[in-house]
Amino acid sequence: MRRKTKLIHGGISGDMHTGAVSVPIYQVSTYKQEAVGVHKGYEYSRTGNPTRHALEELIKDVEEGYAGFAFSSGMAAITAVMMLFNSGDHVILTDDVYGGTYRVMTKVLNRLGIASTFVDTSDLANIEAHIQPNTKAIYIETPTNPLLKITDLQGASAIAKRHGLLMIVDNTFSTPYWQTPIAFGADIVIHSATKYLGGHSDVVAGLVVVNSEQLAADLHFIQNSTGGILGPQDSWLLMRGIKTLGIRMEEHEQNTCKIIEFLTNHPAVTRVYYPGLPSHPNYDVAKKQMRGFGGMVSFDVGSAEKAEQVLTRVRYFTLAESLGAVESLISLPAKMTHASIPKERRDELGITDGLIRISVGLEDADDLIEDLAQALA
Repeated sequence: MRRKTKLIHGGISGDMHTGAVSVPIYQVSTYKQEAVGVHKGYEYSRTGNPTRHALEELIKDVEEGYAGFAFSSGMAAITAVMMLFNSGDHVILTDDVYGGTYRVMTKVLNRLGIASTFVDTSDLANIEAHIQPNTKAIYIETPTNPLLKITDLQGASAIAKRHGLLMIVDNTFSTPYWQTPIAFGADIVIHSATKYLGGHSDVVAGLVVVNSEQLAADLHFIQNSTGGILGPQDSWLLMRGIKTLGIRMEEHEQNTCKIIEFLTNHPAVTRVYYPGLPSHPNYDVAKKQMRGFGGMVSFDVGSAEKAEQVLTRVRYFTLAESLGAVESLISLPAKMTHASIPKERRDELGITDGLIRISVGLEDADDLIEDLAQALA
């Protein structure tokens, strides 16, 4: 199956009992057993639900992995994956990760004895240099949030395999339509499915795909034990969103290309961050592992005052957290998505007070450009 076809026909299509073309919403907590321990594959919805299972089979297929898992949020998914490790273990992470990832690693999981080091993984030498005897995994976000850095997945995988480490990839920005990390050696892929996979600002969810039977067994045990599952209604909404992922991602990118041209030529914009620009330091790597560059753009206007001016003047861009929806969203990472990261750390990374992040939606590109033009004037 080609990619767009797989988004619609992957996993479990329809309902074999009624002929319904859409998987039903099984709003149920428990299931009748024919005898003690004898059932039809389901016994309790924390352990398994038919609607959630259909979603998990779908994301497994489109990410080309062994098994999929659906969680109540992206952070629930990340936390469950980190529970694969033990007290005393160490994880190397991309420095420019989502603020919630940084927060859970440095404020919560560190209290359980899981240590973390944040490095610029776009330079593979940094990964090698920070491997410790107790390192168990490399956690990569590519493209990153919000500076759109790119890490060479194949190169990072080679390092991971050489040292016997797991490679975990947050694929939220690219989605499996533009990038499939397992094909480049990833062991685990994570999504904040709230974003592009859902696509309509109406569901909060996290998805994980693993590449082996052992990882599948281990993660299912954690999911069932800790219970951060996705409900059937949200699972159904997410499947509906995934069906249109291909056409949405293509339209997001077409709009983004027009906006990039506008921003790179605007005198009020000091820098534009986008992996599809030939001037991007890892453009060649991005071309090698991505089929498209996505709809996320960050640009710097030089100061917090100017940035806040833009945010208050836009009309079609909605000032909001999140990304990847049909409507265009705009945010100030330093005060919103990455406010949990200390200012000195943000300054080190380059997340300035004048940095604006936009998630380009599906409106008419000319309307969006006119909106940015009047806000920047």
